[in-house]
Parts: sequence; structure tokens; C-alpha cells
Amino acid sequence: MKTIPINRLMSGILPIALLLLAAAWQAPVQAATNCAGGTCVFGGNSNSAISNEEARQSKEEWDDTRMLRKKVNTRVEKQFDKFDSAIDTRDNCDKSTNLNAYWEANTQRCLDRKTGRQINP
Repeated sequence: MKTIPINRLMSGILPIALLLLAAAWQAPVQAATNCAGGTCVFGGNSNSAISNEEARQSKEEWDDTRMLRKKVNTRVEKQFDKFDSAIDTRDNCDKSTNLNAYWEANTQRCLDRKTGRQINP
């Protein structure tokens, strides 16, 4: 029995194996993406009902998250405005010429020491 040296075997099989590996890699990549005209469709042609449904669902999800982000931003803005106006009211209460005026931190109101009622400094 004749033995073939490993170097000779590798030099013959390695290029063929690399060529097969490259071909096996190339086919799924080409089938998975199809970009034409600035729009990319993944996994099929651009006219299929499935891709249209996926696009519609994706747009709905994007719109929903955009609406939620807008609500969160509006709430944060309201809280900031409330905090900002409380600071202004506190400054006005501290600068008030009314000696009985004091700032109540828990309720964030300017109150009269004698009556406990809210006053507008």
C-alpha cells in the first residue's frame, strides 16, 4: 500500500474545500437579501403578501412606540414645568413684603403664618 504525504493531500483538498465553503456561504446570503431601488426586502421578493404584512406591522409598531415616546416626553415636560413654576413661586414668596408669608415645602405653596391660607406674593 502506498501512502500519500499529508502536504500533498492538503494542497489538493484545501483549495477544493475552500471553494465549496465559499459557494455554500454565497447562496444563502444572496437569497436572504434583495436590495433594489433604495429599498431592501429580506427573505423574498418585494411583491409578496408576507413582506407587505411585515412592513405594515413594522410601521404600526414604529407608530406605537413613537406615540408612547411622545406621551413620556409630554409628561416629563409637564413635571419640569411644574417644578420650574414651584421654584419661581418660592422665590416670590421669599421676596414677599408680607412678613407672615412662608414657603411650605411639602405642598409647595406660599402660606400665611396667621391663617394658614395660601397667598399670592
